[in-house]
Amino acid sequence: MPKMGESITEGTIINWLVAEGDVFDDGDIILEVATDKVDNEVPAPASGTLIKTLFQAKDVVPVGEVIAILEISEEVKSSVKKPVILNEKSIPKKKAQKPNSRLNLSQKEEVNSISSPLGKSEEALFFSPLIIKIAKEHHISFEELARIPATGHEGRLRKSDVFQYIEEGRPFKFAQPVAEKDPTAYRIPQLQFDKGNGKVIEMDRMRQMIADHMVYSKHTSPHVTAYVEADMTNMVNWRNANKVAFQEKHGERLTFTPLFVEAVAKAVKDFPNINASVDGNNIIVKEDINIGMATALPSGNLIVPVVKNADTKDLKTIVANVNELANKARENKLAGDDIKGSTFTISNVGTFGSVMGTPIINQPEVAILALGIIKKRPEVIETENGDEIAIRSMMYLSLSFDHRVVDGFLGGSFVRRVADYFEQFDVNRII
Repeated sequence: MPKMGESITEGTIINWLVAEGDVFDDGDIILEVATDKVDNEVPAPASGTLIKTLFQAKDVVPVGEVIAILEISEEVKSSVKKPVILNEKSIPKKKAQKPNSRLNLSQKEEVNSISSPLGKSEEALFFSPLIIKIAKEHHISFEELARIPATGHEGRLRKSDVFQYIEEGRPFKFAQPVAEKDPTAYRIPQLQFDKGNGKVIEMDRMRQMIADHMVYSKHTSPHVTAYVEADMTNMVNWRNANKVAFQEKHGERLTFTPLFVEAVAKAVKDFPNINASVDGNNIIVKEDINIGMATALPSGNLIVPVVKNADTKDLKTIVANVNELANKARENKLAGDDIKGSTFTISNVGTFGSVMGTPIINQPEVAILALGIIKKRPEVIETENGDEIAIRSMMYLSLSFDHRVVDGFLGGSFVRRVADYFEQFDVNRII
């Protein structure tokens, strides 16, 4: 399983396009793999024959795991010194066991055997590297993992299973293999809710990933949201006066999003600690300022394409980047590189008519900014003649931030600085 993006630890096989025994040419697409919201095509590394597939469609496979055995053609064999395979490692003679990835419950030196009332058979249980990583982060033992109800393929544990278990309060956290039940102990009630009747729609793969990501974010980061409002009149008037000329001169449609990206990048540069992620007890302050744009796909699902190094680009380049990413999203043509590397995310909820929103942080970032609808309303403004009531274009900004590392001062100062850049927009700016 090839590594197809930053921080990707596993991939889901969508479909094998070459069957066992079929011949293929160098560059032919052998299979399709889904990773981190994007579907990827895996090409053949050389001409040859597919001997055996080790995983089937819908299987979730860790990066680096051997997924197929190929026999390359004689011409290729004579020109290479080592086997050519789909992943970055050569195929071992005997399938190596990943440390701690396969747990034999019958081996008492690794873990105490689990009593049969839990319904777990005493056989080898498979835990993916992602599951092991989550378990380490939450100090969940292998014995406790083995007790979690699994919904994955062939009874494998999915990350959504682990997060659901954590949400339920980890009922098996202190369970002992032979401990008797304490009738006075508190147990989480197993409530049976009436979910009602109606059309049942199975979540597609992307919706499942979004659900897992959102639950993980809410569980990981203590969310706090700060609100400010900004007078957008200068920016609105400038954009309305220049959008036609901008398109004629640069061939690009001028929307508000590039103006938002530009201002946010400037504010991030002013407050670099908002451009960070958390790694255990360490805070990683990112050097690059990559602005993610929460974007709705035609299917209704959400994806976050990224404007890389937004602080180093002029408005013309940002406009081109935003339009290109938006078009790719509408046509379902976003590639893996288009959606990775975000360090701060904005969500323009005003596009759908929302006055404001309370966005969920896009992990592993520490903050996300929601921009509400721009709406005209009467406001009291200061003029040379004193206070006057005028019609102004106003917008609410809401910043959700991770209170583990971002306090009210930083969060409030940052969102206020973004609003200041909006309000101080230069109406005499040359396109």
